[in-house]
Amino acid sequence: MRRILLTSIVAVVLAGGAGFYIRAAAHRDDAAAAANEEVDIAPGPKLLVRSTADGAKGHLAVVSAADPGGPRKTSNVTCERVYAAAGTAICLRPDGPLATYQIVVLGRHLEERASYPIVGVPNRARVSADGRLVTWTAFVTGDSYNGGQFSTRVGVLDTNTDDVLADTLESYALTRDGRPYQAADVNYWGVTFAPGDRTFYATMSSAGHRYLVQGDFAARTVRTLAENVECPSVSPDGTRIAFKQAVGGDPARGWRPAVLDLATLRPTVLAETRSVDDQIAWLDEHTVMYALHRDHAGEHADVWSLPADGGGAATLLVPDAESPAYLR
Repeated sequence: MRRILLTSIVAVVLAGGAGFYIRAAAHRDDAAAAANEEVDIAPGPKLLVRSTADGAKGHLAVVSAADPGGPRKTSNVTCERVYAAAGTAICLRPDGPLATYQIVVLGRHLEERASYPIVGVPNRARVSADGRLVTWTAFVTGDSYNGGQFSTRVGVLDTNTDDVLADTLESYALTRDGRPYQAADVNYWGVTFAPGDRTFYATMSSAGHRYLVQGDFAARTVRTLAENVECPSVSPDGTRIAFKQAVGGDPARGWRPAVLDLATLRPTVLAETRSVDDQIAWLDEHTVMYALHRDHAGEHADVWSLPADGGGAATLLVPDAESPAYLR
């Protein structure tokens, strides 16, 4: 409506100027649409990332898995965090000029399918392997895990039905160490989906402890599995969890990446000595990937890869990027 009003005013004053305005606006819209048409997130040998490169900060981009450090196709869509699977992406982004946020469900060419307001500062995002479920975590107070003084909200949305499966996981029946458990300070974050969309894993904190929990959407139950496991990510075959663990159990000392075997609950610490404050993703069955910031402000980051068996060494995978998702 504002564009129509402006065009009408300019037409009265200067008809030629109005014509130029219309053509320029149409050209910008066409260019934006063309940029997104090139960014196809359908399954294939490619990675979706959030760019941290100068001139394209926050823009979503796709790179070839065969040449992740090579040319990238950059869209005009911007997000604070992103993840994708099976042609569906979840984008966490500011909601207008106010200090509020929203989640946006994106389609194959990053077209907006739905958007929902959220409370708090968004931090984690995941999509189930079939693209049906999306999940997000937001900090309600604070924006850091340091010190353990924070509150979170987790949401899970079924994109097929628009049903919210878990507007608050705190309402699920929680079992800690085999016994029913209730506490006012229970918080959940970093949800990840197992194959089949019924089982999920997440981090739960209470009384100064952090646990890996396994949940059941249908039964609305959650149970603890292991301590000192944060921001889990299920492997493609559903048998392992990649996660970050606090050094010496103290988040103030930083985090190290590790992999947990779900059958034995035996952890394997990975060969990365830098602090990894990220929800680690899987590049393939044998390799994980994660973002590391190059500055304290968090403006620039790179995606690194690492063998999931504890051997080898970290390798730069995608420069000037974060929030990686392999579009398998």
